[in-house]
Amino acid sequence: MRILIGPSKYVVTLGPSGVLRDAYLLVEDGKIAYVGRERPKGDVDLRLEARRHVVLPGFIQTHVHLIQTSMRNMADDLSLLDWLRLRIMPAEGRIGEEAAYWASLAGALELLKGGTTTIFDFGAVRNLEGILRAAWDAGIRAFVGKMFMDNPEFSPEELVQDTRDGIRELDSLMSRWHGRGGRIWLAATPRFALSSTEESLREVLRAARERGLLIQTHASENRREVELVRKRTGMWNVEYLMSLGYKGHDVSLVHCIHLQEGEYQMLSTTGTHVVHCPSANLKLASGVARVWRMLKMGINVSIGADGPPCNNNLDALREMRLASLLQKVVESDPTALPATEALRMGTVRGARMLNQEATLGTLEVGKEADIVVISVKGVATAPFTDHVDPVAAVIYSATSADVEHVLVAGVPRVLGGRLVGVDEGEVSRRAAEAVEDLHGSLS
Repeated sequence: MRILIGPSKYVVTLGPSGVLRDAYLLVEDGKIAYVGRERPKGDVDLRLEARRHVVLPGFIQTHVHLIQTSMRNMADDLSLLDWLRLRIMPAEGRIGEEAAYWASLAGALELLKGGTTTIFDFGAVRNLEGILRAAWDAGIRAFVGKMFMDNPEFSPEELVQDTRDGIRELDSLMSRWHGRGGRIWLAATPRFALSSTEESLREVLRAARERGLLIQTHASENRREVELVRKRTGMWNVEYLMSLGYKGHDVSLVHCIHLQEGEYQMLSTTGTHVVHCPSANLKLASGVARVWRMLKMGINVSIGADGPPCNNNLDALREMRLASLLQKVVESDPTALPATEALRMGTVRGARMLNQEATLGTLEVGKEADIVVISVKGVATAPFTDHVDPVAAVIYSATSADVEHVLVAGVPRVLGGRLVGVDEGEVSRRAAEAVEDLHGSLS
């Protein structure tokens, strides 16, 4: 399929070409074939006019929980450990595969409508097939985690799984899903230090590296969590994980709010990635990560909306804006984490975390045609003149309602602000029906 976008008011490549004005972007066979000011010759199958739009790389969110869409607006005003113990873990233990599918599909479609084209989903202990099916059917690019929990002291009975059984399940899922269509991959996701025994954490890490998988876990999100890890291990949270080998370019640690000085240095020297989830951290009163400090130390920090029950949406633009504003307050510096750096957290840095820099994160010839086109013709971004910084306008003013077109691997998934080939109301209805009993059991 040959798709022409343009002429566009601005094309923000985030690559060597920088920001191009009055430019065109050509997509051929799922790849970016041209970016420049001259109109490409030849016929096209689809032309997307973008005279009052900003064209950007598709957003990349490196930490979401699609299955938790099932519990949106059902776990509010709780601290992290109570939120997990009273609501989220019981729900994940009881949900069936079809409910997991419909809830995850609703979440994936919400992500696409907001311009997110690639996700790292933390997955689940059970019913992972439902999440994988949903990601595939939605058309989003997804790394999906096989979650591991084996410590009954911090895990409900329904979610406790022998690690060897979990690895066998991972292998079975990989045989059917890993690399499917160049869009779906598996990953390994032990939930957090407290929900896994040390033996399990070591075994999962070994298995993941033998299979060449990315590894992600939560770390230092909550002060009480850090205290419990220190009581159990005699080490700080990140320090403990790194002592087991959770470090390096294949590892991402989510949150990293309550860190000791030495842990910042460990993250920097080992090349371990950090994922920032500002809305979830505020809603659960967990705290605010020192993202600007980490970036200046050379730590790669990407962004994610986390789960619908602790956010309660999956809007990348909200997360990037909030990330920027919070760092200005934390650092008492209005220049901290400027708009371009916030955008890079949701694109380039996400691609780096996923080891996909060669294919994702920028608009360059030969890369995957994952593209978001944002309208600046509405009142939310008005007045948008020739003197306005387009990146600042997108990060500080635009919302998901301004997302007009979204392509994943050159396939239009959103056109004119509407999902392509999807009855959004029907998906919402089916998701509600699928989780009705689950909600009733927790009320």
